[in-house]
Amino acid sequence: MDQNRLSQKGGNLLPEGWAETTLSEIATVNPKNGELNTLLSGFIPMALAPTDFNGHLEFEEREWDEIKKKYTHFANGDVIFAKVTPCFENGKAAIVSDLPNGIGAGSSEFYVLRPLDKGISASYIFANIKSHEFMQTGAENMTGAVGLRRVPRKFVEGFKVNLPPQAEQKVIADKLDTLLAQVENTKARLDRIPQILKTFRQSVLAAAVSGKLTGKWNLKGKMQKWNSVVLDELINESANGLSKRSGDQGKPVTILRLADFKNASRAYGKERQINLSEKELEKYCLLNGDILIIRVNGSVELAGRFIEYSSNGVPEGFCDHFIRLRLNTTKVLPTYLCFVANEGVGRIYLQGSLSTSAGQNTINQGSVKGLNVPIPSLNEQIEIVRRVEQLFAQADKIEQQVQAAQQRVDKLTQSILAKAFRGELTAQWREDNPELISGENSAEALLAKIKAEREAMVKPKRPTRAKKATKSPPKTSYSIIDEKSVLGVIAKHEKVLPQQVFNELKEISSLQEVLSEISRLLEAKDIFEQADNGQKFLVVKQ
Repeated sequence: MDQNRLSQKGGNLLPEGWAETTLSEIATVNPKNGELNTLLSGFIPMALAPTDFNGHLEFEEREWDEIKKKYTHFANGDVIFAKVTPCFENGKAAIVSDLPNGIGAGSSEFYVLRPLDKGISASYIFANIKSHEFMQTGAENMTGAVGLRRVPRKFVEGFKVNLPPQAEQKVIADKLDTLLAQVENTKARLDRIPQILKTFRQSVLAAAVSGKLTGKWNLKGKMQKWNSVVLDELINESANGLSKRSGDQGKPVTILRLADFKNASRAYGKERQINLSEKELEKYCLLNGDILIIRVNGSVELAGRFIEYSSNGVPEGFCDHFIRLRLNTTKVLPTYLCFVANEGVGRIYLQGSLSTSAGQNTINQGSVKGLNVPIPSLNEQIEIVRRVEQLFAQADKIEQQVQAAQQRVDKLTQSILAKAFRGELTAQWREDNPELISGENSAEALLAKIKAEREAMVKPKRPTRAKKATKSPPKTSYSIIDEKSVLGVIAKHEKVLPQQVFNELKEISSLQEVLSEISRLLEAKDIFEQADNGQKFLVVKQ
């Protein structure tokens, strides 16, 4: 029999042995850990939740009594994810592990999913939570006010899952761990390249203004001595920009602001025009090759930066956030001067000349004019500009290639997850292991087992009132309840603390298993909590 053939299950074509279900049928949403004695536990605020698929979940150590009442409960093996914007859209989610004593609590903006059976893989549930379908439809179903929207519980519980058999879930989870770790490593390497290119550009400019970039060019008989002069000697005139924000008379003229530039290049579409008189236009007009210096800005990185102005053929002016320099271009090229001013020693000088007041960083004309400029001949400046632009063009090309690769890698995670949920990652495994996906090992059998366990929880029998009774019958008979089960331990006591239940079962059950079963019994209303002397006891429902 072909184990890779697809069968119709619900609205999907699923691989052999798979079944369509919902999250609420395989996991408990937001279970409680119960009332435990004082224990060291883990606390996870939203800030510590990772966004990457293989991100590490960190926690703070807290006493359980400090966090049990105000925060969302979870335990080792649970899946947690953010339900509030923008944390949900950012993909904050993780599988909880390594908590002190196996329990913890965290932000009330977490949803918690606890597998209902050992046959349900937390890793497989987590993969579904990280899928594009869950993220996109979850965001589309958010409710609440703008800025504080949340994914509704009803959406989470009703989200459809293609469930593989238990053994195949583990194989899929292992493959996803391997493949997506490779994706994350590739993404991390690509993410480092922009910083490498930034360092490369800085080193190119450092070489350009020190003479190293044109060293071999100089050895061809063109070498001329470099001079060091203050910028004031290279300027024909300087001026601060226009301070007024509107005008009643004159012609409308575009007045450039910092918003009209992006990475020292013109950005069109948000220009502001002010009516200027002929005299004002003459005073504040810009010519091709003028230098605009950012005179004031809240960012230390931007204040004091030089921008070379390139005319678009239309008269334009500049606002008072800039200083304009008009250079003596027989001595210095505008592009070369920007190299000197925006990197290395020149940038350090200008940044050190800033004054700060009320969160604004300002530089004045006097400080600007004091900048020392290393000056080669005009021919060598031309050669420096040519070489820098050539090297920068190569760096820009690499950057474009990296950006395209990053876009492909960003899509790769979802492509792999989609293949996993269609059974494509495990097609050969199913072919090799038909006995592990059929009969009692199928997903349908696993779901039936979970359903039966939930429905067949034996409840204490109600006492029947005899028609003629001389004494009351026993309140409850527990003879049919397994004394080695959670319900059995609770039933044999009038009331009992969760910690005592665990103490009696710790030889055969883990703390998480005990807590999970208590949560299930509370949800099914087979037991309830009874407060006494500041503690919450567990009592079987009569």
